[in-house]
Amino acid sequence: MIHPPVHLGEADHQAVSAAVAAAEGQSAGEIVTIIAGESNSFHDVALLWSALAGFAALAGLTLFPAFYLSKIDWLLGNWASDWSAQHVLALGLAAATVKFMAMWLLQLWKPLRLALVPGSLKHARVRDRAVRYFKVGAERRTHGRTGILIYLSLAEHRAEIVADAAIADKVSPDVWGEAMAALITEIKAGRPGTGMVAAVERVGAVLAQHFPRADDDRNELPDRLIEL
Repeated sequence: MIHPPVHLGEADHQAVSAAVAAAEGQSAGEIVTIIAGESNSFHDVALLWSALAGFAALAGLTLFPAFYLSKIDWLLGNWASDWSAQHVLALGLAAATVKFMAMWLLQLWKPLRLALVPGSLKHARVRDRAVRYFKVGAERRTHGRTGILIYLSLAEHRAEIVADAAIADKVSPDVWGEAMAALITEIKAGRPGTGMVAAVERVGAVLAQHFPRADDDRNELPDRLIEL
């Protein structure tokens, strides 16, 4: 299923920043929000599919040589030709090359390339990218290790929440399910900014419960929405 394109305007950025500031005003948590166009190109998966297409062409010629060779003779207007081993090998190489290139070119269309990627692999790579961004932008960058990342990858239609040690010790990952559900619902409607605001509000409510804001608390991470 191809979802409609999503757009983030200045109003979206301001709304997310305001939601982060409000959430952090009630807790010691530090929320980082990132929206990425994609987390991975999956060109290796496209290469695999192309190789499989080429292999299938060779397998078909190997298993049913008479069928394919007769079709070639018919297309060329030849009577039953005497195919030599060299000619058969050349035909197999040509067929495999054409199939490989055709499959590769088809997958230059990103929606098709992504559609051919298993969901589990999309999830794993989006999660890996989210963790990488978290390690760079939020992990161990707060005094109480209360940083948390809300990450959305548009191309893969996947979102992740990654929390620093202090939060992870107190809050089970499944607690973030409501925030994720609110985010995904708005994403499907083509409103990523609104979805991020909804997720921030729900994450903020959990943080306020477990990590209430202290009088001397200060803002340690930027509130702005990071768009990649």
